[in-house]
Amino acid sequence: MSNAEPTPVAVAPAPKAGGGRGTILILAAALVLVSAVCGYALYTLRGHAASAASSEAKVEKKKEGPEVFMPMDPAFVVNFQKADGLSYLQVGITLMSHDPAALQAAKEADPVIRNALVMLFSAQDYTALSDTAGKQKLQAKALAAVQKIVEDRTGRPGVEALYFTSFVMQ
Repeated sequence: MSNAEPTPVAVAPAPKAGGGRGTILILAAALVLVSAVCGYALYTLRGHAASAASSEAKVEKKKEGPEVFMPMDPAFVVNFQKADGLSYLQVGITLMSHDPAALQAAKEADPVIRNALVMLFSAQDYTALSDTAGKQKLQAKALAAVQKIVEDRTGRPGVEALYFTSFVMQ
Protein backbone atom coordinates (compact mmCIF):
# COMPACT_ATOMS: atom_id res chain seq x y z
CA MET A 1 0.00 0.00 0.00
CA SER A 2 2.75 2.21 -0.57
CA ASN A 3 1.29 3.56 -3.79
CA ALA A 4 -1.85 4.76 -2.18
CA GLU A 5 -2.66 8.38 -2.44
CA PRO A 6 -3.22 10.27 0.72
CA THR A 7 -6.86 11.00 1.49
CA PRO A 8 -7.74 14.64 1.17
CA VAL A 9 -8.44 16.46 4.41
CA ALA A 10 -11.14 19.16 4.46
CA VAL A 11 -9.69 22.44 5.49
CA ALA A 12 -11.90 25.36 6.52
CA PRO A 13 -11.38 28.42 4.45
CA ALA A 14 -9.32 31.10 6.15
CA PRO A 15 -11.32 34.12 7.31
CA LYS A 16 -11.26 37.01 4.89
CA ALA A 17 -9.14 39.91 5.88
CA GLY A 18 -11.36 42.91 6.83
CA GLY A 19 -14.34 40.72 7.77
CA GLY A 20 -14.73 42.74 11.03
CA ARG A 21 -15.68 45.87 9.07
CA GLY A 22 -19.37 44.93 9.13
CA THR A 23 -19.30 44.63 12.90
CA ILE A 24 -17.48 47.94 13.26
CA LEU A 25 -19.99 49.66 10.99
CA ILE A 26 -22.92 48.29 13.02
CA LEU A 27 -21.31 49.43 16.29
CA ALA A 28 -20.60 52.86 14.83
CA ALA A 29 -24.21 53.18 13.65
CA ALA A 30 -25.47 52.13 17.08
CA LEU A 31 -23.19 54.70 18.74
CA VAL A 32 -24.48 57.45 16.44
CA LEU A 33 -28.08 56.43 17.17
CA VAL A 34 -27.54 56.40 20.95
CA SER A 35 -25.81 59.79 20.76
CA ALA A 36 -28.71 61.21 18.77
CA VAL A 37 -31.26 59.91 21.29
CA CYS A 38 -29.26 61.31 24.22
CA GLY A 39 -28.88 64.65 22.46
CA TYR A 40 -32.60 64.85 21.80
CA ALA A 41 -33.35 63.97 25.43
CA LEU A 42 -31.03 66.71 26.69
CA TYR A 43 -32.51 69.22 24.26
CA THR A 44 -36.03 68.34 25.40
CA LEU A 45 -35.13 68.50 29.10
CA ARG A 46 -33.44 71.86 28.64
CA GLY A 47 -36.52 73.08 26.83
CA HIS A 48 -38.71 72.07 29.78
CA ALA A 49 -36.30 73.66 32.22
CA ALA A 50 -36.35 76.85 30.17
CA SER A 51 -40.15 76.75 30.12
CA ALA A 52 -40.24 76.31 33.90
CA ALA A 53 -37.81 79.18 34.35
CA SER A 54 -39.93 81.28 32.02
CA SER A 55 -43.05 80.45 34.06
CA GLU A 56 -41.27 81.42 37.26
CA ALA A 57 -40.20 84.67 35.64
CA LYS A 58 -43.82 85.35 34.70
CA VAL A 59 -44.89 84.78 38.31
CA GLU A 60 -42.17 87.17 39.46
CA LYS A 61 -43.26 89.64 36.79
CA LYS A 62 -46.80 89.60 38.18
CA LYS A 63 -45.44 90.48 41.61
CA GLU A 64 -43.54 93.36 40.07
CA GLY A 65 -46.74 94.80 38.60
CA PRO A 66 -48.76 97.45 40.37
CA GLU A 67 -50.48 96.65 43.61
CA VAL A 68 -54.23 96.36 43.23
CA PHE A 69 -56.44 97.01 46.26
CA MET A 70 -59.98 95.88 46.95
CA PRO A 71 -61.83 97.27 49.97
CA MET A 72 -64.34 94.87 51.50
CA ASP A 73 -67.31 97.15 52.13
CA PRO A 74 -69.17 97.44 54.39
CA ALA A 75 -66.91 97.06 57.41
CA PHE A 76 -67.29 93.93 59.52
CA VAL A 77 -69.22 94.35 62.76
CA VAL A 78 -69.38 91.42 65.20
CA ASN A 79 -70.26 90.79 68.83
CA PHE A 80 -67.78 88.87 70.92
CA GLN A 81 -67.34 87.89 74.55
CA LYS A 82 -65.65 90.20 76.98
CA ALA A 83 -64.92 89.38 80.65
CA ASP A 84 -67.76 91.59 81.89
CA GLY A 85 -70.27 90.89 79.07
CA LEU A 86 -70.67 91.29 75.34
CA SER A 87 -68.61 93.70 73.33
CA TYR A 88 -68.44 94.54 69.67
CA LEU A 89 -65.71 94.78 67.10
CA GLN A 90 -65.81 96.78 63.90
CA VAL A 91 -63.07 96.03 61.35
CA GLY A 92 -62.53 97.62 57.96
CA ILE A 93 -60.57 95.40 55.56
CA THR A 94 -58.79 95.95 52.24
CA LEU A 95 -57.23 93.12 50.23
CA MET A 96 -54.09 93.58 48.10
CA SER A 97 -52.70 91.59 45.21
CA HIS A 98 -50.54 92.05 42.13
CA ASP A 99 -52.98 89.77 40.29
CA PRO A 100 -56.30 91.45 39.39
CA ALA A 101 -57.80 88.02 38.58
CA ALA A 102 -57.26 86.93 42.19
CA LEU A 103 -59.11 89.99 43.46
CA GLN A 104 -61.90 89.31 40.98
CA ALA A 105 -62.18 85.78 42.40
CA ALA A 106 -62.28 87.26 45.92
CA LYS A 107 -65.00 89.69 44.84
CA GLU A 108 -67.07 86.83 43.40
CA ALA A 109 -66.60 84.86 46.63
CA ASP A 110 -67.48 87.87 48.83
CA PRO A 111 -70.27 86.13 50.79
CA VAL A 112 -68.04 83.13 51.52
CA ILE A 113 -65.14 85.35 52.61
CA ARG A 114 -67.38 87.57 54.74
CA ASN A 115 -68.83 84.50 56.48
CA ALA A 116 -65.37 83.09 57.25
CA LEU A 117 -64.16 86.43 58.59
CA VAL A 118 -67.28 87.07 60.70
CA MET A 119 -66.81 83.64 62.29
CA LEU A 120 -63.12 84.34 62.88
CA PHE A 121 -63.69 87.82 64.36
CA SER A 122 -66.57 86.76 66.64
CA ALA A 123 -64.41 83.99 68.15
CA GLN A 124 -61.79 86.46 69.40
CA ASP A 125 -60.98 87.43 72.97
CA TYR A 126 -61.08 91.10 73.94
CA THR A 127 -57.82 91.00 75.92
CA ALA A 128 -55.96 89.24 73.09
CA LEU A 129 -56.93 92.03 70.67
CA SER A 130 -55.96 94.82 73.06
CA ASP A 131 -52.30 94.78 72.00
CA THR A 132 -50.59 95.03 68.62
CA ALA A 133 -49.37 91.41 68.64
CA GLY A 134 -52.93 90.15 69.02
CA LYS A 135 -54.12 92.30 66.12
CA GLN A 136 -51.24 91.08 63.94
CA LYS A 137 -52.06 87.46 64.78
CA LEU A 138 -55.71 88.07 63.85
CA GLN A 139 -54.61 89.78 60.62
CA ALA A 140 -52.50 86.72 59.67
CA LYS A 141 -55.40 84.35 60.41
CA ALA A 142 -57.77 86.51 58.33
CA LEU A 143 -55.33 86.56 55.40
CA ALA A 144 -54.93 82.78 55.57
CA ALA A 145 -58.73 82.35 55.54
CA VAL A 146 -59.09 84.60 52.48
CA GLN A 147 -56.20 82.92 50.66
CA LYS A 148 -57.71 79.47 51.23
CA ILE A 149 -61.05 80.55 49.76
CA VAL A 150 -59.41 82.20 46.74
CA GLU A 151 -57.12 79.19 46.23
CA ASP A 152 -60.10 76.82 46.27
CA ARG A 153 -61.51 78.80 43.34
CA THR A 154 -58.39 79.68 41.33
CA GLY A 155 -55.77 77.12 42.31
CA ARG A 156 -53.45 79.75 43.83
CA PRO A 157 -53.70 81.96 46.95
CA GLY A 158 -53.55 85.13 44.84
CA VAL A 159 -54.22 87.61 47.66
CA GLU A 160 -50.90 88.76 49.07
CA ALA A 161 -51.96 91.02 51.91
CA LEU A 162 -54.93 91.90 54.08
CA TYR A 163 -54.97 95.30 55.74
CA PHE A 164 -57.08 96.49 58.64
CA THR A 165 -58.17 99.95 57.53
CA SER A 166 -60.15 100.52 60.72
CA PHE A 167 -60.29 98.61 63.98
CA VAL A 168 -62.74 99.61 66.71
CA MET A 169 -63.48 97.61 69.87
CA GLN A 170 -66.07 98.66 72.42
